[in-house]
Amino acid sequence: MKREIIIAGFGGQGVLSMGKILAYSGLMEGKEVTWFPSYGPEQRGGTANVTVIVSDERISSPILNAYDIAIILNQPSLDKFERTVKPGGILIYDSYGIPKPPTRQDIRTCRIDAMKASIETDNSKAFNMFVLGGMLKVDPVVTLKSVMAGLKKSLPERHHHLLPANEKAILKGMEIIVEAGSI
Repeated sequence: MKREIIIAGFGGQGVLSMGKILAYSGLMEGKEVTWFPSYGPEQRGGTANVTVIVSDERISSPILNAYDIAIILNQPSLDKFERTVKPGGILIYDSYGIPKPPTRQDIRTCRIDAMKASIETDNSKAFNMFVLGGMLKVDPVVTLKSVMAGLKKSLPERHHHLLPANEKAILKGMEIIVEAGSI
């Protein structure tokens, strides 16, 4: 099993954190992983993306031009990365930040209303966990148990009291993701 994943959006959406948690989760399962972030100098509002590879085999390079899974959280990222999803791959997008949805017919397209869910549950800080849960439903690259261990590792101890709320958001994300189009 090898999954090459891009997560892209604006700074402040938890893009890099989501990638780090996914990478830690793979490590918890004894898999080979890479975590390759890319972001502008702004802390919030600038572009941000991260490439994560999770594999049972050695990984030769963290640099990719095509992805098995793309998680897209805003229109500029969709415009840039939709074409980089491998035919037969998966594109997951949050409908809130994307007024013009994906159009490709040779990939699986899944919509998750993560922003809406985070507002409804008054848990905006867990936006990225809703999205991560949706991805795990569509393609369980790692287990929920590993994600929770990875989340615990990546969060400072003073925030460990937030682990149950994050787990709840992941589980809700698994419920709310829908197939928007398919190959």
